[in-house]
Amino acid sequence: MSLLVDVHVPIAITHGLRLRGVNVLTAQEDGSDQVPDDKLLDRATELGRLLFTQDDDLLREATARQRAGRTFSVVIYAHQLNVTIGQCIEQIALILSVRSGSMARASNISPAEVTHKLFQT
Repeated sequence: MSLLVDVHVPIAITHGLRLRGVNVLTAQEDGSDQVPDDKLLDRATELGRLLFTQDDDLLREATARQRAGRTFSVVIYAHQLNVTIGQCIEQIALILSVRSGSMARASNISPAEVTHKLFQT
């Protein structure tokens, strides 16, 4: 799984994810750091990457698209004040491993079961 990281995300999260072997492309590296939220979500979809953001406005854009039944890339959101950098890195890496099926295969449980356990906390 590969990830596009919004401009609002601290670089420490990007570095931490890369240290865990995650294929991360930042909006700055992609040249999409100045585009509006709707275009950034389009870009993630075009690239086939999940999008990580800490921007409430981008979350609203994704919600509006979901309600309208529009197809778009998966958006992973974390509030800037409610989670630490370490928690973001750990949780994103877990989400990506579940989506790729590697964790589920290793633990002999379904990705749905892992995801359910992740969001119960």
